[in-house]
Amino acid sequence: MIGETEEGDKLIGVWEPSNKKIYLKIDKISGKYYGKIVWLREPIDPVTGKPKTDKNNPDESLKDVPLKGFRMLKDFVYKGDGEWADGTIYDPQNGSTYNCVIKLRDDNTLDIRGYIGLKTFGRTDVWKRLVNKKKKK
Repeated sequence: MIGETEEGDKLIGVWEPSNKKIYLKIDKISGKYYGKIVWLREPIDPVTGKPKTDKNNPDESLKDVPLKGFRMLKDFVYKGDGEWADGTIYDPQNGSTYNCVIKLRDDNTLDIRGYIGLKTFGRTDVWKRLVNKKKKK
């Protein structure tokens, strides 16, 4: 069981989706994996001049929640063989939540498959791990 925990924890870290608009930090909380936005390329809403919020959320009470710190990935469980499932991914661009499976392609690459109903009716995005680079002296 310890080996499985260590394997599952390979998901922990900071990741960048292919659109390069955000960084998402994935952590483990009470045995499940969650991801929140920790950086936005454009953090300020050009219309309001204030930090971007979840303005596309269908729940009116959540439209003013800041995107930075927003939890996009929820409730993922490690299933073995480099796969996490049983979770959801939220897309702040359209305010929709999708079922999701995460597959570790290699130590620094994830395949994120969001879908409705069947996995065949979805879309896969490739996320890259942000790796600390040593500063030049």
